[in-house]
Parts: sequence; structure tokens; C-alpha cells
Amino acid sequence: MARLKDLYNKEIKSSLKKKLGAKNDMAIPKLEKISINMGVGDAAQDKGKIEGAINDLKLISGQQPVITKARKSVAGFKLREGVSIGAKVTLRKEKMYEFLDRLVNIALPRVRDFRGLSKKSFDGSGNFSLGLKEQIVFPEIDYDNLDSLRGMDITIVTSAKNDNEGLELLKSFNMPINN
Repeated sequence: MARLKDLYNKEIKSSLKKKLGAKNDMAIPKLEKISINMGVGDAAQDKGKIEGAINDLKLISGQQPVITKARKSVAGFKLREGVSIGAKVTLRKEKMYEFLDRLVNIALPRVRDFRGLSKKSFDGSGNFSLGLKEQIVFPEIDYDNLDSLRGMDITIVTSAKNDNEGLELLKSFNMPINN
């Protein structure tokens, strides 16, 4: 079992039940999924760029990414309908907890000039989104084999009813969120 999942079941659940005043165990917020999205705008001109993004995302998540394609043609961006423009991965269960563990304890401390995450990144329903400017903060990525630096969007979806419940849940996982 993943370390954070074990921690959630043994300690975090009971402490959240007391903090939030939940009467039922099913009312306690939990993680549902983590989705990672990597947009590659240069892929419209250079087909090889998307392969690098797929390989990086596969190393980071431990799962095969899905290629996202353009839905509409946009002349201003030299984009045609159906052209590959990014990759995404949705993590659930064990892999989700393992990724969150690596994100909080390894990747975020390696971000340059890191001062914590903003509380404003909640969406109103208890879900949290953050963006990373470069994928090299993850130790799985070998800097010598990179073709270019790419950013990624990470969304943590919870079953929380509001932002306060989501904040308490993520802080209990040691997520460095500023007040």
C-alpha cells in the first residue's frame, strides 16, 4: 500500500472527522484523482516534440499518457483540426497517492524560488490546481536526455464540498499551501 494512503486511512481520516465535525465517515473528504496535462504548442510544426512530452509524462506518472488533439482549426496559431497538441494522464488509487507523495516531498522543494502554493488555486469545489514551469523538478527526468523544457498543469480532485474542506485535506498531506 502507498505510504500516503496508509497515512490517510490510519490518521488523517480520524483527525479530519474531528476538525470538520463530520457525523459520517462518508462525509470525510478524500482524494478522487490527479490529472496531469502537458501542452506542447510546438508540436503543430514539429511532430517529434510530442514524443518527448509523452516520454517525460510516462516517466513522471508511471502510466501511458493519452495524446490530446486540436478540436478546431485556428489560422492565427497555424493549427489544424486533429493535430496532436499535448498529452494528459489521469491517476487514481495507488499511483495517485505515490505521485502526490513524490510531488510534495521531492518535486516541490526542488522548484526554484519556491515560497509555497497559493490558497487562491482552489476552484470553489475543493479541487486544487497548480502549474509547474519545468519537468526537471522530478528526479525521474534525466536532464541530459531532454529536448526542451516543458511545463505541466496538475489538478488534484477531491470529494470535498468546499475549499475549506479541500484545504484541510491537502494540508494534512503536508501540501505547502500558504494562508
